Amino acid sequence: MSKFCSLFSSSSANSTYISSQGSAILVDAGNSAKQILLSCERHGLETDEIKAIFITHEHTDHVKGVRVLAGKLGVPVYATEKTLQSMINKKVVDEKTEIIPVSPAGESVGGMEIIPFSTPHDSVDSVGYVVMLPDSRKISICTDLGVVTDTVFNAVSKSDLILLESNHDINMLKNGPYDPALKRRILSQFGHLPNTDCAATALKLLESGTTRFVLGHLSKQNNTPKIAYAETKRAFDSIGAEENFDYTLSIASDDNEIIRI
Repeated sequence: MSKFCSLFSSSSANSTYISSQGSAILVDAGNSAKQILLSCERHGLETDEIKAIFITHEHTDHVKGVRVLAGKLGVPVYATEKTLQSMINKKVVDEKTEIIPVSPAGESVGGMEIIPFSTPHDSVDSVGYVVMLPDSRKISICTDLGVVTDTVFNAVSKSDLILLESNHDINMLKNGPYDPALKRRILSQFGHLPNTDCAATALKLLESGTTRFVLGHLSKQNNTPKIAYAETKRAFDSIGAEENFDYTLSIASDDNEIIRI
């Protein structure tokens, strides 16, 4: 039995726990080490099973706790070479942190294969990750991207479970308090995925065979769980798909239950 749990997922902090056959990884460590460990404890997740931390990109909401957490757990940190260099330059990691450039072909950790794919985002070398479980089931982490490119879709297609960004409602963002430059950044092809694009992508993924959807990285200022959920469910309703029969749909939050697959 494999486990998936979104420990944190928002514009403030992101970290995801995935385990299979007694080994686990974290994707991102965007909260303090203390809060990540407390979240694992709250969910009944075994922190001594964590064998590695994989980083998607160097923004603070994805790396805040990585140096302390890697030290406490005694595990390596994987990221692309450019992302690792940026983390070194920003002193996110130090000489005591074991850092390993992630291979484009993927890395094997505890029987899981973790494969990066490029995502369009305003960082030095942003990636998402596909996690192939020992039983050949597939989990994808796909957040922090302005658009879903063919590269992204081909990587995550046929996932058994996906954490997919549903960052903002476009009208809320356009009419909200952010300054024009920040609005343009979020709306750009290197920004964040709006609810409408998330829903369209989720529908294509459902038709490709994906059945478990977790919507993540919701903006606290420009979105609500109710609005994000409704947008994707409306897309699924358009083809007559039945919730909890053809698919499951949830919103990533700090108090998510463990998903067993």
